Amino acid sequence: SRDGSESYTFEEVTFESMPERIVVFDYGFLDTLDTLGVDGIVGVSKDSTLPDHLEKYSADEYTNIGTLKEPLLEDIAALEPDAIFISGRQAPFYDQLKEITPNVVFVGAQQDDYWNTFMASVDIAAKMFDKEAEAEEHIAKIDSALEEVNTLAGNFDTSLVTMYNEGKLSGFSTNSRFGYIYDLYGFEPVTEDIESSQHGSNFGFEAILDFDPQVLFVIDRTAAVGGESNIKTDMENDIIKQTIAYKDNRIIYLDGALWYLSGGGLQSELAKIEEVLAELE
Repeated sequence: SRDGSESYTFEEVTFESMPERIVVFDYGFLDTLDTLGVDGIVGVSKDSTLPDHLEKYSADEYTNIGTLKEPLLEDIAALEPDAIFISGRQAPFYDQLKEITPNVVFVGAQQDDYWNTFMASVDIAAKMFDKEAEAEEHIAKIDSALEEVNTLAGNFDTSLVTMYNEGKLSGFSTNSRFGYIYDLYGFEPVTEDIESSQHGSNFGFEAILDFDPQVLFVIDRTAAVGGESNIKTDMENDIIKQTIAYKDNRIIYLDGALWYLSGGGLQSELAKIEEVLAELE
């Protein structure tokens, strides 16, 4: 699994009362709690890249709990949290976090069932914090954006989702971490024949010309992780200039930080759909 969570068994947690001191690792879940107006967040992971729309959590009133892969266990214990929300990257620390509070809840969206696990995390937040009406309102917005993007996707016969990483490209098929662009947004994959992995399968520019999709999505991982990105110069080379997508102005550059780092929340999932709509309409 992309996040190492499959080898761990997470226990069901029953809360006696609504948590009041909350530690959150998963940025998607933090986004959802923020959207729903949940109070009581005391610790967030500041040493990894906080998404722009969650920038307010870099303020001093929120304690830094480390990186997504290296929690600061003593600092977390000092917060005396009554709930800790984790996803796959923190799974190796599950037992140590359980010593701080038994209320450690796994909320991460899973690569192999992305949308359903995202929706399940919204459901957890809504029920636990009595925010079901607010959640319904936001899900309705997402549903109507999905209808719009499906209509738009119907105008194209083929598409391909790729990720740019320091001059190299990788491709993603339906059963990958970005498979929802095909399955849920309704874009027709140009091929089903791509091996799926965390970072896609290596793709030469020639492969893109061979497949020649009408719409080419490019997620900028380099920019997402703070690198110097030359994405347009690298992408728009002599080979890519022969593609239909280039000629029809349908190479869609997607915001790396949003797509690579900060999905799985009510705001970020809506923002992704809106970006596709804005770029393609």
